Amino acid sequence: MTVEQPGGEGFRSGFACFVGRPNAGKSTLTNALVGQKIAITSSRPQTTRHAIRGIVHRSDAQIVLVDTPGLHRPRTLLGSRLNDLVRETWAEVDVVGFCVPANEKVGKGDRFIAGELRKIAAHTPVVAVVTKTDVARPEQVAERLTEVSELMDFAEVVPTSAQSGFQVQLLSDLLVGLLPEGPQLYPDGDLTDEPTDVLVAELVREAALEGVRDELPHSIAVVVEETIEKKDLLEIYAIIYVERSSQKGIVIGRGGARLKQVGTDARRQIEKLLGTRVHLDLHVKIAEDWQRDPKQLRKLGF
Repeated sequence: MTVEQPGGEGFRSGFACFVGRPNAGKSTLTNALVGQKIAITSSRPQTTRHAIRGIVHRSDAQIVLVDTPGLHRPRTLLGSRLNDLVRETWAEVDVVGFCVPANEKVGKGDRFIAGELRKIAAHTPVVAVVTKTDVARPEQVAERLTEVSELMDFAEVVPTSAQSGFQVQLLSDLLVGLLPEGPQLYPDGDLTDEPTDVLVAELVREAALEGVRDELPHSIAVVVEETIEKKDLLEIYAIIYVERSSQKGIVIGRGGARLKQVGTDARRQIEKLLGTRVHLDLHVKIAEDWQRDPKQLRKLGF
């Protein structure tokens, strides 16, 4: 019996991405496989706006997981750009994981994505991942597996739960089996190749999304303006952008209470991610209708 050496003979490496409609559990699954939070999660649809890369290290393989935004019917220029990002990503990876939540019936959005994936299935294996089995009854999981299997001819179909860890290791094994043999792509210990400013901005946005009204999440964007490293402290200055003055009031809250809570929650997550004490300075500004303005989208990193 031969034991694979990292990057040596028998070692597999490559890129995999999770796709699915908004809120299908893609980011939570990415974090579970990586073993640490690198993609933000929220019950709000379209939380993910960047193709965040997470790195799974194994003795026999290295999987670079690309977590993509949810594919949806776009209503803004931002929405169109996010959809383009998803299609660009799955055209370049070695294997695609199509996520469908176990607790929701297969719908029009899932069928649309399956139709798109059929176009690439001839040269890129597609694995169907039935997510969130921890919040579904056994009969729902069985029903979802049947519905999903009828969408297209998948390389594998696997039910999982990122929350409980159910079959996450099996999913990892299945993805590895579909990767080509190749060298280690990232050094041991690297969990993502995202710039720190992007990860920090995402953690601030995640905190800002909690408890806001339904119409507000899409209007929130965050930019890190400056970071200053001191001996045992990292000072971070960030701006939360919204589209209207009424939204600014919601994010700040009565007497600044909401913004203070956002800062506390985000700082805790940033310190956990970076392993250092953080001073986080947040301000809220208005960028009118930025989701529809090409110039402002560029300024905000889209």
